[in-house]
Amino acid sequence: MPKTSRKLQLHGFNNLTKSLSFNIYDICYTDSDEQRAAYIAYIDEAYNAERLTGILTDVANIIGANILNIARQDYEPQGASVTMLIAEEHTPEEGLTNSATPGPLPEAVVGHLDKSHITVHTYPESHPHNGISTFRADIDVSTCGLISPLKALNYLIHALESDIVIMDYRVRGFTRDVRGRKHFIDHNMSSIQNYLTRSTKSRYQMMDVNVYQENMFHTKMVVNRFQLDDYLFCIDVKDLSDKEYKRIQRLVRREMMEIFYGRNLKRDIEGWNEARP
Repeated sequence: MPKTSRKLQLHGFNNLTKSLSFNIYDICYTDSDEQRAAYIAYIDEAYNAERLTGILTDVANIIGANILNIARQDYEPQGASVTMLIAEEHTPEEGLTNSATPGPLPEAVVGHLDKSHITVHTYPESHPHNGISTFRADIDVSTCGLISPLKALNYLIHALESDIVIMDYRVRGFTRDVRGRKHFIDHNMSSIQNYLTRSTKSRYQMMDVNVYQENMFHTKMVVNRFQLDDYLFCIDVKDLSDKEYKRIQRLVRREMMEIFYGRNLKRDIEGWNEARP
């Protein structure tokens, strides 16, 4: 029988602030102005303010808060933003857990949440010289309630179908228990990865950088299965010559690795270019 953790008895309100910064990247090869325009149009449609509002509403459902206000905007020529204000209220604690276990997948989201604020901003971009277009979405969830925003990770990763995921989580401030003792974190935690399902983790290569004494956790992930067809827009891989295939594959993989490592690379990563199927 699994060991159950004893509930922390607090004096008054939980004053801890739990903040999750969740960034995703989508990468695509587009070798003409028309393809770049078509890709940006697709992104603007797939990640418009209305759909992003639905995603953030589901996130609110997962962490147990009530939405007070929603502000959203689609931008010209591209991009969207949504901001939700969420207010702390008394919510039923039955069935809620803050343990380091995976949160629900999209099809299991049935609730609503309310704590502090949730925001999302999107950043589509492209460059005419190398044929690479990228899309970035930044989601920030800040709560001061029972449930950590890490419980929303599985939903976000699956809802946004990301090539690269970069996550930062920090617990700030302190709260007091009934004896007056300070608590600088209210849940046991060793890694963000503990909040991901096995199927999610199997799709990605992962790297952690954690500062435990400061309650700061950083995890980044890149997909470990590469098929060039997944990164072509308005082009079919069967129509590429072997030379074109290798060139485009090298461009796409290099872009992925530079984003993952956060630096410009002087040469390709060995072992990342696979033979044409």
